[in-house]
Amino acid sequence: MNRYPLWKYLLVAVVLAVGLLYALPNIFGEVPAVQVSPLKSNVKVDTALMTRVDAALAKAGIEERGAMLDVTGVKVRFADTDTQGKARDAIQASLGNDYVVALNMQPAAPRWMIAINALPMYLGLDLRGGVHFLLQVDMNGALTKSADRYAGDIRSLLRDKDVRYAGISREGQSVQVKFRDEALRTKARDLIGRDLPDLVLKDQDAAGEFSLMAALRPEAQKRIQEYALQQNITTLRNRVNELGVAEPIVQQSGADRVVVQLPGVQDTAKAKDILGRTASLEVRMVDEDHADPTSVQAAINGDVPLGDELLYERSGVPLLLKKLVVLTGDSIADAQPGFDQQTNEPAVHINLDGKGARVFQQLTRENIGKRMAMVLVEKGKGEVITAPVIRAEIGGGRVQISGRMSVSEAKDVSLLLRAGALAAPMEIVEERTVGPSLGADNIEKGWKSTLFGFCAISIFMMIYYMLFGVISVLALGTNLILLVALLSMLQATLTLPGIAAIALTLGMAIDANVLINERIREELRNGTTPQAAITAGYERAWGTIFDSNITTLIAGVALFMFGSGPVRGFAVVHCLGILTSMFSAVVVSRGVVNLIYGSRRKLDKLPIGNTDWHKRNAVGAA
Repeated sequence: MNRYPLWKYLLVAVVLAVGLLYALPNIFGEVPAVQVSPLKSNVKVDTALMTRVDAALAKAGIEERGAMLDVTGVKVRFADTDTQGKARDAIQASLGNDYVVALNMQPAAPRWMIAINALPMYLGLDLRGGVHFLLQVDMNGALTKSADRYAGDIRSLLRDKDVRYAGISREGQSVQVKFRDEALRTKARDLIGRDLPDLVLKDQDAAGEFSLMAALRPEAQKRIQEYALQQNITTLRNRVNELGVAEPIVQQSGADRVVVQLPGVQDTAKAKDILGRTASLEVRMVDEDHADPTSVQAAINGDVPLGDELLYERSGVPLLLKKLVVLTGDSIADAQPGFDQQTNEPAVHINLDGKGARVFQQLTRENIGKRMAMVLVEKGKGEVITAPVIRAEIGGGRVQISGRMSVSEAKDVSLLLRAGALAAPMEIVEERTVGPSLGADNIEKGWKSTLFGFCAISIFMMIYYMLFGVISVLALGTNLILLVALLSMLQATLTLPGIAAIALTLGMAIDANVLINERIREELRNGTTPQAAITAGYERAWGTIFDSNITTLIAGVALFMFGSGPVRGFAVVHCLGILTSMFSAVVVSRGVVNLIYGSRRKLDKLPIGNTDWHKRNAVGAA
């Protein structure tokens, strides 16, 4: 009567074995590690790279705790953070600037577990430590950059159609185009309206000049701002990937803010510098008509010529550059740190995409003998890195920028340019740092709360339901193992709300066993035989268990769908816990009961606690 078929016993055994295997890595925790990954796509990750890393560590006399090679790079584990820092410096010095050598944390589980992808859960910021940034996107800056781009598009369009104009300049977030007569303005209005439909055109006359003001339509402004936010999120993700952070969080917060969480990051100053910088490259021409010292001095005093901008080289030399941006960092396909072949100074070598290569080749062909400035723009401020004289036409899309750079700065600039320019300026408006010691304290408290809750429930169940209480505790322990195993297999990120969900799941999971045990007691009090009571207890309690868990599961799904951040983390653990609790409370516990009592033909009594207490209470009341 109370026997499982063999396949069901095997199924339970396999589930328990797999659950235990994938839950075990969480016991080992994580250790400090160094992650080595190539910067260039054509650099292979193979055993030769691991050999070079091992040789660098051996030469420096640094002992490792194991190395692993995967598709992303080489990961080497160490005993402590001091050794980790020394290893990073030694590996970076040996491999050079073609590789990113980042501090990281790696699982301390045995290699055979890692080989079958049995890995611990990722820990969130509140448990692992790390940094939290809230960045504000300058939406007005995005519109200003768009106005600059449209100014260039209008200039190119009018030149191609041979429409003469007196001048083009940006006025706030609008573009002003000046003409010498009404006919030219009318022709230009027709061309711009046809080819650039996102612009609203308005005539403006003053002092004998015929001007055309071009401004963005409201729907175009909204689209540009949304694009700027999404582009910035993509760029930040690329920069975070360069830092080698496991399970980072980069997500939108509100209409113009981005949340960045970097769990486990140890070099917080480096992370802040990389994320907070807004480096983009601009190529402009030096205004040769105002290159004399008198004009430059007048510009320093505030009399800047129309269409020019005063910027400074790193040496402090002032230069008058044309406002027209000939080429931007959007055309960069790759950027790598290196050295100037002639001066041996640190430099950044840039490869342009097809369009950028054509523009750069045309620019150098038409301006031989003139000076071209490479401007690095950070947080809205431009700085001239180098301003060489164009000696010959430059084809192939290969460009080099150098000038008073350190090796470290060349690496950082190449990273920023390679990851992509931000579509709009950003600034960090909130920063929080969670130390590793605080994260460890949170883990300890969360673990203790779960353990104490489990022990309290176990003691009560074993006293109140005797052997059936012990079976319920075994089912509860199985539920905890399966839940942890599922989270590990899914590589979910565990946070403090997740630990709270685990503790709540334990309290809710025991309800099913209480229902089953009480149903069995009720059947025994009604005179049912023990074997029939077991059958009736599980079968008749199943409907109640199913209904109660389904309603709770619906609430958990709603939390996941409409919540965000910690709420969604809580919901994931909560929903998974409901599924594992139903399996362990009904299938696993009945399997154990069937193993113990299923083969007994003659069974007079069940050790499930006192079943006649209600009778004594009734007599006492009488």
